[in-house]
Amino acid sequence: MDFGRMLTAMVTPFDENGEVSLSRTTELVEHLIKTGSDGIVVAGTTGESPTLTADEKLKLFEHVVRVVDGRAKVIVGTGGNNTAQSVAFSKEAEKLGVDAVMAVAPYYNKPNQAGLYAHYKAIAEAVTVPVVIYNIPGRSKVNIEAETTIRLSKIDNIVAVKEASGNLDQMAEIISGTDDDFHLYSGDDGLTLPVLAIGGQGVISVASHVIGPELKAMIETFLKGDLTHAAAMHRSMLPFMRALFAQPSPAPVKAMLNAQQVQVGSVRLPMVELTEQEFANLTSIYNQFHTGETSSVN
Repeated sequence: MDFGRMLTAMVTPFDENGEVSLSRTTELVEHLIKTGSDGIVVAGTTGESPTLTADEKLKLFEHVVRVVDGRAKVIVGTGGNNTAQSVAFSKEAEKLGVDAVMAVAPYYNKPNQAGLYAHYKAIAEAVTVPVVIYNIPGRSKVNIEAETTIRLSKIDNIVAVKEASGNLDQMAEIISGTDDDFHLYSGDDGLTLPVLAIGGQGVISVASHVIGPELKAMIETFLKGDLTHAAAMHRSMLPFMRALFAQPSPAPVKAMLNAQQVQVGSVRLPMVELTEQEFANLTSIYNQFHTGETSSVN
């Protein structure tokens, strides 16, 4: 299964009352497709999945599938730290016509590698759609080791991994140890080019909400073999990518979208909005990127 090179980990739009807004979701999906997203990941970390109910997630899944209408891949977050619930929820999501499910490494209960393998195996055996592994040790407190990911890749419908470990050595080991049709995506915007350089497929991005065309252009420039230009483009984006995570995500990217008239509302507690100073710092870095973009990549 080819999901493309640049996927967006979509924020969940809320209305003024903090409820999921399907109308704003429609507008956001159209914005993401227009700005180059090959796929949309719904109800992942950036989508504030811990504060969404199961019913809200299913309504989002169904709505995004309908709006996308085959123009991009739709991957939905169905994982948790309860294997039985993750299995049941993945089966519910599959009925809605999604292209794949993505399951985060179980958090808080800290399983060992055997437990991680069994968890993903149970999910994969319960559905027929492709399964994407999501490794994010900074949040889950467990690392899915390369050997475990390689073992899991032998299961027919486990087709990709989102690696947010930041460990390029581990990623290279995964790429070397898996078949060519198993794809590794960077889970960190700032590692997009390094991951491509070691043979990764692309990125599941947050920054693509705001700088999708620029990020897509960098990927395409690399794929054309213009490494010097691609590297310069990547370096020019790095300060803004870092700024998007200077405060807990997705508050910064939601603030940027709202400022650009892509209305997505606020964040749910325990997340809070940016302060005026934090937003000023973010917009300043964004403006510096845009005013310096031409000179920095030539």
